[in-house]
Amino acid sequence: MLLRVDITFGVVLGLLLIVAVAVAALAHLGRAREIAVAGVRAALQLGAVSFVIGWVIGSVPPLLGFVALMFAVAVRTAGRRVTANGTWWWTAVPIAVAVGPVMALLLLTGVVPAKGIALIPVTGILIGGALTATVLGGRRALDELHARRGEVEAGLALGLPDRDARMEVARPAAADALLPGLDQTRTVGLVTLPGAFVGMLLGGASPVLAGAVQLFVLVALMAVQAVAVSVVLELVARGRIDRDG
Repeated sequence: MLLRVDITFGVVLGLLLIVAVAVAALAHLGRAREIAVAGVRAALQLGAVSFVIGWVIGSVPPLLGFVALMFAVAVRTAGRRVTANGTWWWTAVPIAVAVGPVMALLLLTGVVPAKGIALIPVTGILIGGALTATVLGGRRALDELHARRGEVEAGLALGLPDRDARMEVARPAAADALLPGLDQTRTVGLVTLPGAFVGMLLGGASPVLAGAVQLFVLVALMAVQAVAVSVVLELVARGRIDRDG
């Protein structure tokens, strides 16, 4: 057992959340309230999932409903992070285009069995990766276009189409969204032992099998995130996602 879940666990967890909120407040990071809300939401959501997961994985309709819920929440979260106007719903496209084909490939080849106990965690990991890449790529691209508006206008003056002028400015910044995944993959086993690896070991799997599963997760995530960043960048360059309404 990795952690002993008892009253002490709850107290320590609460203290860590208080520390995170206090540090953010004292450093004037502007995210103290969000950290507190995120911590409480995570506890409530994981508690609810822990109770219903057995029912969800045992039947196809609730399984598909749960996957749809994960996707919907990811789209709404990504959209709100990237822009505050009505174009937020376009963030559904990079997440769907990134996760859909990868999951289809994994299911059709039998790498991931079509069972809820495997489908939900793998889909959740990939949707989470696409969510992160979409948010980082979209925000960085839009921030760069705002800060370097003059360069976009210069490109237009030189005869570049609007999409190409915006792409030249936004592409390098959006590409930075791939760095967290790249660094995690490069340093796996040397700096960190990620959750899938540790979870497999605790479940009784051999170190070789645990390593294979973790490698699969990391490579699949890189594919998903590369697609998500590419698609959200294209949407920003074409003006489908913007901050001007």
